[in-house]
Amino acid sequence: MKIKALLISLVLAVALLAGCGADDNDTTDESQDTETPMEDEDTTDEETSDEDADVTTTPSIVDEEGAFKEAISSDGTWIIATLNDLTFDEDLVVEGEFHDKGDSNEDLYRKLAPYTQDEDRNIIDRYTITAPKMTIKSPNTKLQGGTFKGDIYVEADGFILSDAKIDGNLYFANEEYQKSFSEEEETEITGENKVQE
Repeated sequence: MKIKALLISLVLAVALLAGCGADDNDTTDESQDTETPMEDEDTTDEETSDEDADVTTTPSIVDEEGAFKEAISSDGTWIIATLNDLTFDEDLVVEGEFHDKGDSNEDLYRKLAPYTQDEDRNIIDRYTITAPKMTIKSPNTKLQGGTFKGDIYVEADGFILSDAKIDGNLYFANEEYQKSFSEEEETEITGENKVQE
């Protein structure tokens, strides 16, 4: 386990160094969808280097439950990446309004990224977040690259499932939220997918 953690740290360091010298002028939705947690972090560091950093502009890369809960709160960050499986006995709530890359001039956007990647953006490891229930209250939240085991309740517009799995049910508080839901790449929902008021 220590060797795996060391390898992941090494990959993060390589990605950070590689990203520091790169220009990031493309802020389209397409590039947003293919960005990985480490690349998002590099972009944020570049954009906030000449100004005071706000707590919401820097991503969270977490490996334990307490840090994850803090990161998904309204005082958390716009992107949350995990380095291992996380298990909770209590319900989780993703809440607050956040913007793409932590820039208030960008669209509302939040990303849950339970996976690691290499420097070529290939996913190395996918992780599972387990909880009885997770409620999505942040607009345009994307779950990408891993698995949520439990039920997800959506109470916001624009929920996105991308190359990810929900091992449970996906419920929407109303039809408007369900209509704004989108699936990208290969996704799987093992249970129901419906409006449940």
